[in-house]
Amino acid sequence: MHHLGIGFWLGKRRLRDPDKTAVVFDGESLTYRQLADAADRVAAVLWHRGIRKGDAVAYIGENSPQFLQVMFGAAQLGAVFVPVNTRLAAPEMRHVLADSGARALILDPEFLDRAMPGVEAGRIAHVIVTGAGLPEHPGLAQLIATATGGHTLAEVGHDDPAAIIYTSGTTGRPKGAVLSHGNLTWVALNCVVDYDVVSTDVSLMISPLFHVASLGMGALPVILKGATLVLEKGFEPGRALALIQQHRITMLSGVPTTYQMMADHPAWAGTDLTSLQKLTCGGSAVPTRILNAYEERGLSFSQGYGMTETSPGATSLSPAMTREKQGSVGLPHFFTEVRIADEHGDMVPRGTVGEIQVSGPNVFLGYHGLPEASADAFTDDGWFRSGDLGYLDDDGYLYISDRLKDMIISGGENIYPAEVENLIADIEGISGVAVVGVPDERWGEVPWAVVTLRDGAEVDTEKVRDHLDGLLARYKLPKNVVVVEDLPRTASGKVRKADLRERFRR
Repeated sequence: MHHLGIGFWLGKRRLRDPDKTAVVFDGESLTYRQLADAADRVAAVLWHRGIRKGDAVAYIGENSPQFLQVMFGAAQLGAVFVPVNTRLAAPEMRHVLADSGARALILDPEFLDRAMPGVEAGRIAHVIVTGAGLPEHPGLAQLIATATGGHTLAEVGHDDPAAIIYTSGTTGRPKGAVLSHGNLTWVALNCVVDYDVVSTDVSLMISPLFHVASLGMGALPVILKGATLVLEKGFEPGRALALIQQHRITMLSGVPTTYQMMADHPAWAGTDLTSLQKLTCGGSAVPTRILNAYEERGLSFSQGYGMTETSPGATSLSPAMTREKQGSVGLPHFFTEVRIADEHGDMVPRGTVGEIQVSGPNVFLGYHGLPEASADAFTDDGWFRSGDLGYLDDDGYLYISDRLKDMIISGGENIYPAEVENLIADIEGISGVAVVGVPDERWGEVPWAVVTLRDGAEVDTEKVRDHLDGLLARYKLPKNVVVVEDLPRTASGKVRKADLRERFRR
């Protein structure tokens, strides 16, 4: 029987490093033996509730050991893990839970109210809460403590689905990107090679594990190498600095906003950062002011480019090239390839802008339940079409020219305008709408809504945000609403968003 999936990583770590600290969380430590034992028990709990290979298991919760235990436990059964963004509004959670076809849901109790519409609309047969449990729902801690064996582990190969990660919808509805066990294995290996992850590393995880970058390029490489993961429920810059000093953190992943907030904190100058060796930053390019602040402390960044569909890493810029290739997102990861194609699909010369296409064992299987969208995502020869525009320089370094899909990246969160525009268009009095990203010193960029109105109508920022509140995650709500007489359009009627971005650039 083949056990090639990620679900068997912890068991192998238990053999090699049983007493090594695997996770530090909320002042307590778990060894690899304890983490693996708990994952085995989660597998038993799910198996005795009828979860089998191919069934989806959803999880809604903040960073904790339980997140990892459920993911690895489900993977042992060949079940498909569905981590849900805790910031989603109830209708968004409903879509994810129903669309994924999840048969079981494990969640922190504070998310029950938002999740229940999805439970009622979907195929979920079992709801388990983390912690001690509630009268109507069993608690995961008690179930793990009393779990019995007798369950059968599945034969799992690299081509079997491991997770469904939902991307923000380019057409208004999020799509579930299906990542295989091989995808997650190879993206972890890419990180081990390109970021030089070693077993003695201590990595601070301040970003949510439900993000594919935190999971695929943060937690999994650390566990693969048998290093130590310090988990935080959320990010607070002063606490992050204290943890770096306390635990002698060697690895840290974040987005420009988190790094800026730490550098701006009063404790920055007095914190011992000498243990830090590897800083990775994603979401958007690191601004010069942040580079300067960290270089003054002897620190530099690895930057990169990727997307959910590439698990997510596609390229990486090493710290040694941060200044020489400033503005670049780096070279393709070790086991990944990148090429540039024109609108006809033909390869273009170096320095020529075209669509960025990616190939490699980290590229996803397709979109869950969407065969046409999956087919459209790939070229005839099997390369993933990113929809982003860029070019390769003479040395093979990738530069991003534009985002063909108009995606906004705000504090590391992806926002697709179409999803927001579709809901704003429902507001009485609005005749046209375009959502664009506007530069912001703290978040990188924030969404603005530019609207046209019907005669006599009145709309302001508060009215739009009130309408969207509860329908979308709050980070997607426009920070400003601007009323204009006309939206700039092409001859075919499409809004020229580049014109709007330029107009409102501050």
